[in-house]
Amino acid sequence: MSIQSENEYEDLLALWSDLESGLGVILGSPDSTQQFAHRVLQYDRWMQSLLQRDPDVGLYLLFQLASNSPVGSASHSLVCAVLSHLIAGELHIARAERDSLVHAALTMNVAMTAMQDALATQVAKPSAEQQDAIRAHAVKGALMLANLGVVDAQWLDIVSGHHDDALDKIDLHTAPPTTRLTRILKVVDRYAAMISPRGSRAGRSATESVRSVIANASAKTDEIGHALVRAVGLCPPGTYVRLDTDETAVVLRRSGLHNQPYVAIIAKPNGELVPSPRLHATADSKPHIRSALPASAIRARLNHFQILRLSAYAVQ
Repeated sequence: MSIQSENEYEDLLALWSDLESGLGVILGSPDSTQQFAHRVLQYDRWMQSLLQRDPDVGLYLLFQLASNSPVGSASHSLVCAVLSHLIAGELHIARAERDSLVHAALTMNVAMTAMQDALATQVAKPSAEQQDAIRAHAVKGALMLANLGVVDAQWLDIVSGHHDDALDKIDLHTAPPTTRLTRILKVVDRYAAMISPRGSRAGRSATESVRSVIANASAKTDEIGHALVRAVGLCPPGTYVRLDTDETAVVLRRSGLHNQPYVAIIAKPNGELVPSPRLHATADSKPHIRSALPASAIRARLNHFQILRLSAYAVQ
């Protein structure tokens, strides 16, 4: 499915925004959320149905959201859940394990929701008190989730271990399933945090972020980094690139080649926006992508409906 009308675009954008704000409500006040665990399952199903409509458009909207504004707890969790879902597909992970992983991604920071929202816009480094809370949030989050009625032991174990660096030393091929799932969440958590701007710094480009994740990985975690690249590409939909003509483009759709997506060319070499963005398949002809750009490199407001409408032609 591709976007044909402006109403369709507005509806899809509203659905993703509603999903994020609904998730924000339950993460922000878990104790007053009835049937918390069931609500998380509902949000997972909602996320999957939106991705099924058009995964590339979903990624475009999510990466735009993540890379253009300081990301609070709910949007970070949603980006991590989508990436976990896609990596689970790439690695052929069993359905029950995939569910535990995605539910953990949606709730991993439940013990520091308000603080994470504050840290997103805070210019100063975290205070000693904040650092203590950051260190404790994984274990505390798992305890909170158990008290909220979560009975899936794997979900709880992934949340409690998602900052445990000792797990990185275990060989993935011989690791128990929970260790492997926790490592996936660790990778997507770091990647999503890198692309998102904070009050204290701009976000990095997606390529720089994924290279950093893979470079910091031992060979044992490379499998996850490479699955991430296969799932979303080196330059995912919604991220910006510079072409070897010095033009600027935004990535629209993945192609069969993870470093040669479909793009919409949006600016001339001098940085001036073009009146009508044009579709270009970097896999088929020049110009090719020279480098990824962080979202902070693009100052102008773009007409995302106009750009995403080009995405329909890429499908054809």
